[in-house]
Amino acid sequence: QVQLVESGGGLVQAEGSLRLSCVASGRIFSSYTMGWFRQAPGKEGEFVAAIRWNDGSTYYADSVKGRFTISRDNAKNTVYLQMNSLKPEDAAVYSCAASWGRATPVRPHEYAIWGQGTQVTVSS
Repeated sequence: QVQLVESGGGLVQAEGSLRLSCVASGRIFSSYTMGWFRQAPGKEGEFVAAIRWNDGSTYYADSVKGRFTISRDNAKNTVYLQMNSLKPEDAAVYSCAASWGRATPVRPHEYAIWGQGTQVTVSS
């Protein structure tokens, strides 16, 4: 069973940058899609970005396109989320998750394995 551990969250000023990491213990199969979600207090979980492990193809929520970049390092079993031009509304707990058997999973229930999350705070 794959376990996911996120890191890299913290406090950053608006327009700043952070890079989140998600390390998987256990094998990530080529059929997996790895995604990032975020949840702010009082709000529902929101899809941010995802990457297909087999070919590295990516897709993003409209709210982060052009600012966030998801990538992977196969050798390190790690998924990254580079976040640039951060806005106060990006503040949330960011979690990575693993999905399989779905073409373009964007909803939380489509992901079976979750990390514990890392807090991102953006000051204005």
